[in-house]
Amino acid sequence: MNPGGQKKGLFCGLTTVDIIYLVDNPPAIDEKIVALDQLIVAGGPATNAAVAFSALGGKSTLVSVVGKHPSGAVALNDLKRYHVIHVDLDRDRSGAPAFSSVMVRRSTGERSVVSINAVKVQANAFHDMELLTDTDIVLVDGHQMKAAIQLCSHARQKGIPCVMDAGSWKEGSDELLPLIDYVICSERFKPPQCVTPKDVTEYARQRGIRYLAITRGENPLRYFDNDRQGYIEIGRTKVIDTLGAGDILHGAFCYYLLTSGGDFANALAEASKIASFSCGCFGTREWIGMM
Repeated sequence: MNPGGQKKGLFCGLTTVDIIYLVDNPPAIDEKIVALDQLIVAGGPATNAAVAFSALGGKSTLVSVVGKHPSGAVALNDLKRYHVIHVDLDRDRSGAPAFSSVMVRRSTGERSVVSINAVKVQANAFHDMELLTDTDIVLVDGHQMKAAIQLCSHARQKGIPCVMDAGSWKEGSDELLPLIDYVICSERFKPPQCVTPKDVTEYARQRGIRYLAITRGENPLRYFDNDRQGYIEIGRTKVIDTLGAGDILHGAFCYYLLTSGGDFANALAEASKIASFSCGCFGTREWIGMM
C-alpha cells in the first residue's frame, strides 16, 4: 500500500468505444434523425471510474481488453488524455473492441444504450500482480470476471481494499463477492432468489460484505455500514445527461474513501456530489473541465 502522496487506484473491467449522440428524441422504427451533438470517447464502468479517479487527483491504472484493432486507438487516446495508464488483457487481439451506441434525450438527460459489452472480448487470465505494488484500492466491474477474481484474491492477501461496481448480476459474481470489501450496486443487481433490497443486503452479509450501498437514480442512495444504515440525499441539478453517472460515482467513491480516512458514508456523500454534477454536462468528460 501507498502510505502517502498521490493515491493509486487499479481498475479492472470493461472498455468500450462510446459513440454518444445528443438528440431531441430517439428515432422511431424506420426513422432517420439528425443529432444535435456527438462525442466519441472510451466508455465502460471501470473505465469511466478510472477517469474520474484520475480527474480528482489520483493515479489510475486500468486493466481491460482493447487489442490492436485501429478503432481501439480512440479509447487509448482518450485514456491518455486523462492520464489513465492502460494495461491490456489481450494486446494481440485483432478484432474490434466493444462499441456502445448511446442516444441522450436533451429534455430529460435519459439515455438509450446498445452495446455488446465484454461478451466477445473475455480474457482468460491475468498474471501481472506486480501492478498491485503501491496500489491503494482496487475496483472491478465484473465484466472481466476471471481477471477480477484473480486480482481481488491477490489484493486481499496484500490487505488492499476491493470495491465492486455491481451494476447487474453476472456469472461468477458469487465467487467474486467474498473477495470484496465494498459493494456499490444498482437496484438492478439481483442475486439468485433476491427480490427486495433486504434480500440483497442479507445475501451480501452472508458473503462477508460489511459495506454495501444501493444506488436508486435520483432517489436517496441507501447504505449499510456494518450494523448501521442510512440514506444519502442526491443533489439536485439541471440534468442534461445521466450517462456514466454511476461509473463516475464509483471512481469518486474510491478517491474519497482513501482521502477521508475510510469513512464509508462520507465517501459516498462526496462521490454522489460529483456524480450529480456530472449529470449537468453532456457526455462523460465535460464535467472534468468544469470542476
